[in-house]
Amino acid sequence: DLISKGIKEFNILLNQQVFSDPAISEEAMVTVVNDWVSFYINYYKKQLSGEQQEQDKVLQEFRQELDTLSASFLEKYRNFLKSS
Repeated sequence: DLISKGIKEFNILLNQQVFSDPAISEEAMVTVVNDWVSFYINYYKKQLSGEQQEQDKVLQEFRQELDTLSASFLEKYRNFLKSS
């Protein structure tokens, strides 16, 4: 379904990131990742159909999935910063 596709694409985006020096700050990376989440939410929101309540529920679940993936990515980034 549409949301599964979005989750898969977001995961691919995160996995494509290469950490290198000079690294950006953790705060800057959090901002970047939050912007990515917002972009994906807004992009897929426009493609949803059905009742508003159903769309809201799907978007909430989508955001939770993206937030979970983001948290894992940011943890890896924190570990990279500590090891640099």
